[in-house]
Amino acid sequence: MIQALSEEDLRRRHAENSVLRETIVEHLFVGDLLRRLWQCGILDAEVLKSEFDAGGYDLVLTCRGVTRHIQLKVTRVGGARSKINVNLRLCEKPSGCVVWIAVDDELNLKKYRWFGNEPGRPLSQVAEMGAVKHTKGDAKGIKAVRLGQRSVKAGVFTPVENLDDLLHLLLGSEILTVAKRGHGHYSGEKVQSENTHVR
Repeated sequence: MIQALSEEDLRRRHAENSVLRETIVEHLFVGDLLRRLWQCGILDAEVLKSEFDAGGYDLVLTCRGVTRHIQLKVTRVGGARSKINVNLRLCEKPSGCVVWIAVDDELNLKKYRWFGNEPGRPLSQVAEMGAVKHTKGDAKGIKAVRLGQRSVKAGVFTPVENLDDLLHLLLGSEILTVAKRGHGHYSGEKVQSENTHVR
């Protein structure tokens, strides 16, 4: 059981299995997102996955005329990570954005953070942020700059209250209102997702 592991063992599990963790969280996130859209009667969403991240994004979400290139980042709740790296190629996309998800030790999605603009506006501000250096130095101990990467601090991200609010940011503030007007049974009441409350 996870509860029987020490704090050190839990940190090690997250660190040593970060790729597996991110794959699992990506599937959970896509499932939650599509399920919420289904509940709102929005059935024309499409999600595509990038086979590798050379373009700076992990997922492409298209819905109601909006296409979002999304980079996903995952951390552990209470973790010390204070910044993440963003590929400058994400800025080439018209609606590129970053969704930073914090998970607990059972990989429940607990917190969202958002870095992006309105649909149609690119992440132009990333180019002005700090350069990223390689973690290992050369023979002289000098750490070279990683070309095409920028370091984005956690303070730049916006905390997101719940999955509905994240959908507003991804697809526009009218997305659930449009669903209410004739494409589904969305009641207009704000539904709180069990696993997506954040501060």
